Amino acid sequence: MSSLQSINGFNLDSDLVQKFLKDYIILAKNGKNIVLCWIPSHVRILGNEKADAAAKSALSLSVTPMKLPATGMYPRITKLISDEWQEVWNCCTGNKLHATKPTVGYYKQKTCLSCRDSALLNRLRIGHTRLMHFPTLRR
Repeated sequence: MSSLQSINGFNLDSDLVQKFLKDYIILAKNGKNIVLCWIPSHVRILGNEKADAAAKSALSLSVTPMKLPATGMYPRITKLISDEWQEVWNCCTGNKLHATKPTVGYYKQKTCLSCRDSALLNRLRIGHTRLMHFPTLRR
């Protein structure tokens, strides 16, 4: 029995199967002895066997093709990115910026301020002033 028979049921058009077969043939031609071993998963584990049975029964259900616009995913993607960003930001508790703004997200700028005034206001909020860079002036 050929060791390649174990992948017989797979779609041979799959890129992964094609890559495997190519690598297998190259290694075999170079004298490498390759042993494939089937390792069954979820055997005698009740919860996993139920999950497998449910997944297999879903294969017989009809698939309804639907077109979903990418814009429908934007709010979810934005939330996932924001949550990840917040997790990283939560680790920066010793940072004076974190103390000023503990949550990440869009900061609504005052529209009545000029760019220069807005920058000055932000520097004051975080304590980043010229006074911080000239210790002799702090006396």
